[in-house]
Amino acid sequence: MAYFCGPVKNCGPYLTRVLENIELLGNTVFAGDYKIIIFYDKSSDNTLDILKSYQAEHPTRIQFFVNKTPRFKYRTHNIAYARNQCLKYMREEAKYDYFIMMDFDNVNAGKIRDPAILKQYLTAPLLDKWDALTFNTMPYYYDIWALSIYPYCYSYNHFKDGPQYYHIIKDYIGGLLDKLPNDRLLQCISAFNGFGLYKMSAFIGCWYDGRVNPRLIPEHMLRAHMRATKSSLMFPVYPTADCRIEDCEHRAFHVTGFLANGAKIRISPLCLFEAAPQ
Repeated sequence: MAYFCGPVKNCGPYLTRVLENIELLGNTVFAGDYKIIIFYDKSSDNTLDILKSYQAEHPTRIQFFVNKTPRFKYRTHNIAYARNQCLKYMREEAKYDYFIMMDFDNVNAGKIRDPAILKQYLTAPLLDKWDALTFNTMPYYYDIWALSIYPYCYSYNHFKDGPQYYHIIKDYIGGLLDKLPNDRLLQCISAFNGFGLYKMSAFIGCWYDGRVNPRLIPEHMLRAHMRATKSSLMFPVYPTADCRIEDCEHRAFHVTGFLANGAKIRISPLCLFEAAPQ
């Protein structure tokens, strides 16, 4: 009924716990009808050994691809490529109607609070409320780079005082989610936060893209972000990202789904996992 997928690199300390969490969700939420698709990038730890061991024990459950050489110079471009390889496999196999794109690091290694949190969104009346569904996290919502929500419709990294606006937007999204009833979903343009449930049919023709492209965003949304930050678009170079060239790869995927397919991008105020172990 669902794929669990994503890129993996240097995830050794958390990978076993993440795989155990996938098994719990796969068996309880999807009645054991699931498959794990992983794109492995060359790592300096025991990530590949863990994957090989898991595949030996579960040969029909997991499929992983090994990439020994980075395809691109920039991190977000490589991550987009990895996620797209997972998408390509799932679309060619076309076995399930849902997929979960996730990170395989500490974010999803914490204890699952209750599988029913995820399961409720796969039945009426909540099933019709979303096409892409992500979740809150403890102790706060952290993934501000992937987030586009009015009036902050683009990347905080591409406006003046980006580091300051990371905290402003973090407080903004946290406040919205805190006020939202548990049976409601928050509308947005893009969100990930480490774990996203998707309907395959809502993202036909959509791909991840880690390249910067402000033209993805409708002009009125860009102008709303400019007004909110009192800044025009900027393309700074940070220690962790070259924003002349890089953007979060999730934005292109979500925005394309939203604009081309009318996909409903939503955030649940609920936390699926306990606070991530460090």
